[in-house]
Amino acid sequence: MNAEKASFFDKVYEVARLIPQGRVTSYGAIAEYLGSKGSARMVGWAMNNSHSRNDFIPAHRVVNRNGMLTGKHHFGGSNMMAELLASEGIEVYNDHILDFDKLFWDPNKEL
Repeated sequence: MNAEKASFFDKVYEVARLIPQGRVTSYGAIAEYLGSKGSARMVGWAMNNSHSRNDFIPAHRVVNRNGMLTGKHHFGGSNMMAELLASEGIEVYNDHILDFDKLFWDPNKEL
């Protein structure tokens, strides 16, 4: 991985670590906060890569802009992402976060 990509991933992880328990954000919101609007897919790659790290990155708190668990297949079991969210009090139905607007954490407003 080149240094520029690694640096971007590290910035993504810094933001992801700040997402409060019981809240969620989107790939695009993180990208926009980092000044890379349009790089939501790269944030997704960072979240996927986070599973290979030794430190904890709460990747389960990052979903798509509609509150869908689009990254769930990167969590081992098919329901693991939903189970992690449920353990924080977040309700998921049919791979969609209920009350997404209420639970959405926007780093542009919160940080």
